[in-house]
Amino acid sequence: MASPLDLQEQEQLDQLKAFWNQYGNLITWTLTLALAGFAAWNGWNWWQRGQATKAAALYDELDRVAQAGDAERTGRAFGDLKERFPRTLQAQQGALLAAKVQADSGQPDAALATLAWVADNAGEDEYRTVARLRAAGLLMDKKQYDEALKQLDAAQQSKPREFDALIADRRGDVLAAQGKKAEALAAYQAASKLMDSKAEYRRLLDAKLTALGAAPELAASAPAPVASGSSK
Repeated sequence: MASPLDLQEQEQLDQLKAFWNQYGNLITWTLTLALAGFAAWNGWNWWQRGQATKAAALYDELDRVAQAGDAERTGRAFGDLKERFPRTLQAQQGALLAAKVQADSGQPDAALATLAWVADNAGEDEYRTVARLRAAGLLMDKKQYDEALKQLDAAQQSKPREFDALIADRRGDVLAAQGKKAEALAAYQAASKLMDSKAEYRRLLDAKLTALGAAPELAASAPAPVASGSSK
């Protein structure tokens, strides 16, 4: 005859079996998914590190041909980097470098296409804003002033605040190129008000204000009306 202790143990065993029959599959799947998630997270980190290492190698090659001023090879190197590792930081940096080489080599359309890729695909606002500022300059050189202002409007929408002065300054350049002196002056005054007085670039901005007949020291303290075409 079973002892009371044996009966108690049997009752506990029966309860455990009943619990496992009811919840065993759920527990098993929960543990399996948790372990799979952990493995996937580790795998993703490993994959990301591998991607970054490979992208860095391609960027080094791009930088090497860019330093040589070879626009064609730079464009091909960027194309390879963009195709294989489009979401990496190296792809964003490589695009800006490639666009500079293309622009310096007299290939503004190629440079604009490269900058458009950055503006559309970069993960950081800083890179998108720099791309649009540079694109606005190239479009201004091509006398496509309305398109240049559209680039600046887009930059104004998404830029970090530290770019405010540069956007206003570039807007003044475009407006001055259009012959809109009053509006250009307003944009330069806005840039002067926003820019650090100790910034080295301030000298060039002061020269622009002087050329338009505005004393820099007065421009820096004067109210800055919003230039035509600027974003609000």
